[in-house]
Amino acid sequence: MKTIAEFDLPAREVYGKWKLPMVEIFETIEGEGMYQGFPTVFVRSFHCNLRCKWCDTPYSFAPAKPAFEARVDEIVDKVASFNSRRICFTGGEPLIHRQKSAALIKALADLDQIIDIHIETNGAIDLAPFARMRKRDAVLMKKMRFVMDYKLAASGESEKMITDNFNCLLNQDEIKFVIGSDEDFEQAKKVMARFHKKGQVLFSPVWETMEPRRLVEKVLADPLPQVKISMQLHKIIWDPNRRGV
Repeated sequence: MKTIAEFDLPAREVYGKWKLPMVEIFETIEGEGMYQGFPTVFVRSFHCNLRCKWCDTPYSFAPAKPAFEARVDEIVDKVASFNSRRICFTGGEPLIHRQKSAALIKALADLDQIIDIHIETNGAIDLAPFARMRKRDAVLMKKMRFVMDYKLAASGESEKMITDNFNCLLNQDEIKFVIGSDEDFEQAKKVMARFHKKGQVLFSPVWETMEPRRLVEKVLADPLPQVKISMQLHKIIWDPNRRGV
């Protein structure tokens, strides 16, 4: 991972021309998390460093191909054409492009109409350089949030999680545990007890293997009164396999 010095961005005239591989940019409502239901622009970049067994966006990484490449300024202009005041920067893994990812976040935060940029990151990317970038920028401190999706056993990728990322989170951030089994539930509790300091914890069911009602019953019975159940609203409103919603 680059050092913080390498995250000192050049002038917008320079980094605005940097290109990122992209999947799609569209406006819909946020389907999950703390801002569920709000109109939101989704900025989905291409590439991911994980291959979760239950991934619902396999078109965002190889062997699929990027839908297009776009300059930072082009992405910002597209986002500005929508009415939404919130952005979901997602993937794939949106922070995998490192300095280019940082440049895009900064440029999006500079849009006056945007009040929130939440970054759906997978837990296997070092958040420290991005967290330090946020800490030293008043606009980013106000608008930028991490939604860290900590992978559990059913994903097949739990061994790649970076637990030091918990030290980078603030109260405005979120930690999502996607629960696919009873084993996942118990693992999530252990991770919370050992590493969680700040940020809202979300439990989200894997629809095919964890019935939502059962997950709710387990949270209530344990009990876990500070955990928020997060359903994927977009899969209820539209066909679960539909893209661009």
